[in-house]
Amino acid sequence: MSSTQDPRPLTGEPVSIDLMNTRWMLDGEVQDLLTSTDGLAVWLASPGIAARLNGVRADAATLDALLAARSALYRIADHPDDPGGPPALNAVLAHGRVRHELGPDGPEQRIETDAPHQLPAWVAAEDYLRLLDDRPERIRACAGPTCILHFYDVSKNGTRRWCSMAVCGNRAKAREHYARSRRA
Repeated sequence: MSSTQDPRPLTGEPVSIDLMNTRWMLDGEVQDLLTSTDGLAVWLASPGIAARLNGVRADAATLDALLAARSALYRIADHPDDPGGPPALNAVLAHGRVRHELGPDGPEQRIETDAPHQLPAWVAAEDYLRLLDDRPERIRACAGPTCILHFYDVSKNGTRRWCSMAVCGNRAKAREHYARSRRA
């Protein structure tokens, strides 16, 4: 577990979207948490991730698998008509499966992957399928013109537009107010 604080502006999204949000904009420049195994350790230790992937090592093989998954997720989320998106995600999914068993307390599901380093990538890819199956229209990119973050809209009416009301939403409202005051 890493003792470094997570620098990302948006955390706590479903695993697949949280993986995409390991890239963000800061002062007009793209930041990337997954440029090293140290950043991977930070991501693996984040609250929503650590609970699902406890014990996964932050090594080069895990990082490579996650980067492939993140690339596939971006292709699908940002370019849904890209014919290469589904095969890229399916390549990640090919490294794992869910085994159904009857345990002492009833039905159980256990994730099996070809190798331990494939687990985080497979979990993220499988999570995206779950979101697509549930409410695909709620998987969104932030409407902020320079923001590259994504979110899963869990608002009651499904009209969330920004990654954060405090950041991108506030900027948009300030721009709108400025434009109205200039017209008046």
